[in-house]
Amino acid sequence: MMQHPPAILLIGPTASGKTSLAFELATRFPCDIVSVDSAQVFRDMNVGTAKPDAATLARFPHRLIDLITPEERYSAAQFRADALREMAGIATAGRIPLLVGGTMLYVKALREGLADLPQADAALRAAIDAEAAAHGWPALHAELAALDPDTAARLKPTDAQRIQRALEVVRLTGRTLGSFFAEQAAGALPFRMLNLALVPSDRAALHARIAERFDAMLNAGLVEEVLMLREKYRLDAGLPSMRCVGYRQVRDMLEGTLPRAELRDRGVFATRQFAKRQLTWLKSMDGLRIFDPLAGDATAALLKAAAAHLGK
Repeated sequence: MMQHPPAILLIGPTASGKTSLAFELATRFPCDIVSVDSAQVFRDMNVGTAKPDAATLARFPHRLIDLITPEERYSAAQFRADALREMAGIATAGRIPLLVGGTMLYVKALREGLADLPQADAALRAAIDAEAAAHGWPALHAELAALDPDTAARLKPTDAQRIQRALEVVRLTGRTLGSFFAEQAAGALPFRMLNLALVPSDRAALHARIAERFDAMLNAGLVEEVLMLREKYRLDAGLPSMRCVGYRQVRDMLEGTLPRAELRDRGVFATRQFAKRQLTWLKSMDGLRIFDPLAGDATAALLKAAAAHLGK
């Protein structure tokens, strides 16, 4: 049986040094970079997403950046399909896909696949809500236990949102949630993955990097970038582009709901919270090779792991 081609995944929290390490890998090995970043998919959002500049992109081209306008949306399912297509093209050309980023939902979708669940049905959901109002969620939990016992066993009788969704799926399709997730598990990646994760040992040092990075974005024109975006596109607070860390705080400031004097501190705090969520995701993931980017030998250790994986 033919062996799957190799690929490398490099993930970590914001400001952990992923980009510079990715460039080290791409310099040492024949790697093509694929972005795993839900903010860098937006065109014209460059400063606040820490998108590489034109000179850097000329040397290290990135795939899956600048895909859509800030008015549009891009899902984890779209990312997985696009990433697999790019990875296949890179491998066919005899090179190595190097996936780099910090959008952990994209990482999870890529590594584990996505269940092809049916779309929400507003009328059915309304009917289920009406039944719950009349009989209570425990009664609907009992119905779910008869139709999908495995899912019901994992849910509390008062877990309205999940009971509703599980009942919706089984009523629409006649299938249990578990049957969809079993198909998802079968969609394994056709690559030999080396999963590298950057986890800083010193949270205070990471926070200092985050503050320094946000200050650099402000100095590079983050506020001016958001002003440009508001002139060029029809944007509102509910769009994913305007919920990105940094952009959300600048927009609030421009709307008058955040004092200008608080922008910097609020942006730094939001970025720290984002990094904390990223680290929580990393702790839940299996099969990662963990490296401390604050360690003096981190780059050498990471390159050594990549060389062993690639047989170099």
